Amino acid sequence: MSIFTDIEQELTELGDEEYAVFMQRLVPGREREHFIGVKTPALRKLAKELRKRPDCGEFLAALPHRWFEEDQLHSFIISEEKDFGRCVTLTEKFLPFVDNWATCDQLSPKIFAKHSEELLPLIDKFLRSEHTYTVRFGIGLLMRYFLGESFLTGYADRVAAVSSEEYYINMMRAWYFATALAKNYSEVLPYLENRRLDTWTHNKTIQKAAESFRITDEQKQYLRGLKA
Repeated sequence: MSIFTDIEQELTELGDEEYAVFMQRLVPGREREHFIGVKTPALRKLAKELRKRPDCGEFLAALPHRWFEEDQLHSFIISEEKDFGRCVTLTEKFLPFVDNWATCDQLSPKIFAKHSEELLPLIDKFLRSEHTYTVRFGIGLLMRYFLGESFLTGYADRVAAVSSEEYYINMMRAWYFATALAKNYSEVLPYLENRRLDTWTHNKTIQKAAESFRITDEQKQYLRGLKA
């Protein structure tokens, strides 16, 4: 049987109607018929099996996919790719077809951790994209690999400079700055003190930071005082 037949059979057997309805509510923009209702652990397991198949490339080339779960499988397969160059190629081919926050955030190639410096030109390219989830993915890379000891204000400048009215971009910007406050508080605080962000992202950053266990009560109190 073809890989497409096998995937359809596996997903159908694993699907759960109630979970499909639940996921559709979490992922706006897609109709109910695009959800089968397969939970993430089962999808990760299936992805590891699929990537070993010689015809896996056929599935990766068949874009766009019909079901949300196929997009999730695609993300998980790419995330396990061990060759950096091929991983970048697969990521760039897939991103234009990513149409929701869940698939975007699940796309997390492990090999990228070993090539962080090589990611910077790619991140700059992603941040210039007109595609919502490509921009979101680029911000996510800066949050994942360029905070803590790797932080430079130039990285935060990139995120601050992103101008968008898209909710899922600005939510990621807020998530980035809230996480940056937790890891690089003194360096990132001026972005709020000096009102470097638009009002919505500024306030959402403070809200998310105030919910963080990694930020002290004293810091939270100060941040609340900066709310616009």
